Amino acid sequence: MALKKTTANIIKSLFSLDKTSNKGLYKWEWVVMAYLAATTIYILITYSQLNNPAEMLIMRAKVIIITAALYCASLIWHARILTLARATAQLYFLSWWYPDTYEINNILPNLDHIFASIEQTTFGFQPADIFADNCSNPIFSEIMYMAYAAYFPMIALTAGYYFFRQYNNFNKTMTVILTAFFIYYIIFILIPVTGPQYYYLAIGQQNIQQATFPNLYDYFHYHNQRMTAPGYTQGLFYQLVETAHQIGERPTAAFPSSHIGISLTLVILTIKTKYKPIIITITTLTALMILATVYIKAHYAIDVIAGIITAPIIYLAIVKTFRLSKR
Repeated sequence: MALKKTTANIIKSLFSLDKTSNKGLYKWEWVVMAYLAATTIYILITYSQLNNPAEMLIMRAKVIIITAALYCASLIWHARILTLARATAQLYFLSWWYPDTYEINNILPNLDHIFASIEQTTFGFQPADIFADNCSNPIFSEIMYMAYAAYFPMIALTAGYYFFRQYNNFNKTMTVILTAFFIYYIIFILIPVTGPQYYYLAIGQQNIQQATFPNLYDYFHYHNQRMTAPGYTQGLFYQLVETAHQIGERPTAAFPSSHIGISLTLVILTIKTKYKPIIITITTLTALMILATVYIKAHYAIDVIAGIITAPIIYLAIVKTFRLSKR
């Protein structure tokens, strides 16, 4: 009976009217359009230097068409389910925008040698190089990959909770999440760092052991090979992450760690729900994520530290800029 009631409430919420849907694009959609416009101008200026500029422009046209189509549909039928569709589309497009940062920033000189050197100076060794080798237990390895694989489900869980349980704050939540993502994407474009999984393979283990970190300049403009992920290779979550990396990973987006920055942003958002189960879930997964990003060699430890520092700063900047009320 309780399950039927819950299902009925979910269906009812999906088909409830959303009076805000006919007032133009949502703030978070305008954020997408602003990022799209800025990067399109950049693409046109640097067209001859990019590897796939035509494909990048086509992708942007698709985003505009789909966004416009969903908006027009919501003008005809003011149902919340179309607001959910609009939000889901933009969250899905993040998987398009991520590799796009590589296409844009790979005309700039690679900076991994600087970050690996800072890592060495800070810790006296390379945490990403030794972490997995010294913690190879299959259970621990799977926990690390489970946490890393939980990244997008964490985003969906947080946004979904607001949509179904605190709808009045749903659009504010989407504004925070998407704006934070695009702020990180801009940083990734301006600071081309690939992370250990690419840089370590390119320079070789001997250089790492000798604490020698050569400048690779435009190497990643022509190469995108990465290391095979470490850990227990037969695990389910290992296979999920490795498959996802084979499909969508690129030598980009290492500094700061958006996995950590966005996850901590989700922690802030869930704390404001005051709903303990989701707070505990997101906070626990974020704590594990902090370890996991270094364990699988996706990030230097300083990337993680930068993600921790930038998350609250970016959150407060977004709230102030968009005048989002405190919740």
